Parts: sequence; structure tokens; C-alpha cells
Amino acid sequence: MYKPMLLVELFLFIALWNVITVEAGQRYELSQRASEIDSATREHPELGFVFKDTKTGKPADIEHAIVDTRVPSKRRLVIWLMAYSPELFDRLAGYGLHGIQVHYANRWFGTVPPEVRDAGGVLGPIRLEAATGEDYSPLVSIPKPDGIKERARQFLRWLQKENPQGRWGQFLTNDQSDLRWDKVIMAGSSHGSTTAARFSMHQSVDRVVMFCGPRDNTETWQGGHSATSPHRFFGFTHVLDKGWQEDHYCRSWQLLKLNQCGDVVNVEKSSPPYKNTRRLITDCDLKGNVRQAHSGVVPKQSAFRNDAGTFRHEAVWKYLFLHPIEKIGEAVSPDTDCEMKP
Repeated sequence: MYKPMLLVELFLFIALWNVITVEAGQRYELSQRASEIDSATREHPELGFVFKDTKTGKPADIEHAIVDTRVPSKRRLVIWLMAYSPELFDRLAGYGLHGIQVHYANRWFGTVPPEVRDAGGVLGPIRLEAATGEDYSPLVSIPKPDGIKERARQFLRWLQKENPQGRWGQFLTNDQSDLRWDKVIMAGSSHGSTTAARFSMHQSVDRVVMFCGPRDNTETWQGGHSATSPHRFFGFTHVLDKGWQEDHYCRSWQLLKLNQCGDVVNVEKSSPPYKNTRRLITDCDLKGNVRQAHSGVVPKQSAFRNDAGTFRHEAVWKYLFLHPIEKIGEAVSPDTDCEMKP
């Protein structure tokens, strides 16, 4: 009787230990080159879209991912459209979100002659082609394997295989032919936030987070039909950012109909939930460093800090990614002081 009881207790202990280990989870950070993930990818040097840095020879197509299985999952995937930021990805994991940063054509802007680029109706199609890999612009040629959609799909397939503990497959359809876009948060800063907004007007997504953006002040695509509802777009900028001073941001926000979801709210004079608005600004003291106005709203080392040296907009960042979609501010009239002409 005694030995069998010991055996039973041992099995129970092992089972309990396995449960505890699974529940404890861990933080996973993964990276891989897009060209290693999918052999169909190609370089496009005419767009500055290459696999190796032309000066250093270092890989330029590295993609990053993060998830922390110790944190209750929000079952949402953030696709970040800008340079990798450890500070941002730390926070995404801490929020219970999955995060990936994909390598895509985002240097084309400087390759288009200004007189063509600023003619109107030019930038939106290029952004859409860079996102989808479909033919929307005669000025670029970005095939499907090199667009954001396919890069993200291939990366998720690789992640599911390499890191099944992260449950990356939940963001793919059953046949893995596409993403479950209703579980996707498109996010970016500056150029990346503008492409995130353009793509999300084309493809319905769960949420759009726009740091210092969107721009494209010579275009009107922001006012077109949107597959993603206005209350799913969230923006955050500094008032001394050139894009705000020249009315680029207020114009885009109004074309996106964000005034239907609340007034512009200064986060320095308000607190969460910021009247449930989608339009957030800061006028925090830059101590003369106006150049920081553009990038300082983004979670990274150069972000604005308090006198104690800590990041001052932790609550804002959390709001942008986690504020309940169904909680919407009161609609307000368009700002008549905002220049709306391209």
C-alpha cells in the first residue's frame, strides 16, 4: 500500500509542477531576417529596399517579435511599421499584446521627385502598394512577397513553428492564407503611422495607433471610404511638431472623422481616460529641443521624460493600445482654424 501511494503522490506532484510551469510562462523575444523566412522575397534597391545596409554590410531585413506568456493575453497582434524600438516592444508585451515589426519598403519617399510626389493622389497609392504588394501605383513595383501583408503572414507562420508557446497561429486563418485582421492593431510613427492609416482604410482592422501622424498633407485619401471605423483610430502628437504647426495632423484627423469621437485633448491637462477621445496632444516643455517634438511621443529612449528621468507618457501609451474601443468621446464640430486644403 505504501509504495503505490508514494507513486501516486509523485505523479500528482509532477502534474502540478507542469501546470505551474505552464501558467508561469515566460517572455519570448525572437528575430529573423525576412529573406531567410521567405525565399520569394526580393530586394528593390531603386526604393532603398535591400537586405543589407549598403554602408556597413549588416543585415537590413531583420524582423522582430515579442510576447510575454506570463501576462494575460489580450489576443491582439500589433504590427509596428517603423524601426524596432525595445522600449515600445517591452510595453506591448507588458500589456498582454503580441508584437511584430516587419521589414517593408519605407524609403521610397525620397526616391520620388518632389514635383511628382506633391502633385496629389500620388502618395496614397504608393503606400497601399507597399502595404499590400498589389499594383496600385505606376511609380513603384512592389510584389506580394515584399508587401507588409505577406511579410507579416510569413513571419507569423515562422513564429508559430519556432515559438508555439507564443500561440502566434491565433492571428492566422485556419488555412494560414491570411491574417485575422479583426485581431490586428496597425501602429507606426511618422511615415509608418501614415502607411498604417492608409492600409487600415483599405483593410478593416481592430485598431490603428498613430504616433506623430498621419501626414500626406498634399493628398485627400484620408477623407475617402474607410474599411476601419473612425473610432478605431488613435493619434498622439506634440504641438511643436512641424506636422502640427503646419496643420498636417489636425487636417488628417478631421478627414479621418476623428472629431466624431471627441475633442483634441491635451494630456498634460487631463488624465485617463482623456474624455474617451481619439485625438491626443502634449505641450510638455521641450527645454529648447524642438527637434524632439516629432519623435518624443514614441516609446523609445528619446521619449519625453519627467524631471525624475522617467517616461512621462506611460499612461498615454497604455491608453492608445488598450482603451476600450466602445468607449467614445462626444462628437465635436470640425476645427475651423485648421487648414483643410491640400
